[in-house]
Amino acid sequence: MPVLMTPDRFEELVGDALDLIPPQLATAIDNVVVLVDDRNEDDPHLLGLYHGIALTERDSHYGGSLPDTITIYRDALLEMCSSEEEVVHEVAITVIHEVAHYFGIEEDRLHELGWG
Repeated sequence: MPVLMTPDRFEELVGDALDLIPPQLATAIDNVVVLVDDRNEDDPHLLGLYHGIALTERDSHYGGSLPDTITIYRDALLEMCSSEEEVVHEVAITVIHEVAHYFGIEEDRLHELGWG
């Protein structure tokens, strides 16, 4: 049974997870918007998605680009958890995972580091 949580509370958890990013890394994040959506239409079990050009791949042609997006999928996360504590943990992992993609860290490496 999915965890019941208000949208405001869930967004608060996403904000708390963003606060876990060390300040020296947080200041390097530029032109990224973090969104919360119910579910990814193409992959309903997806927990989060980074869409954009990783910092390591940006060049002089990047200027003026629309913001990259990190989307955290509320319903998928709530469905996989059995307690609010588990939601807190999984939201943090998902947010850090997607922010790591912004910094150019690939999926395999994230799994090696325990952020998969």
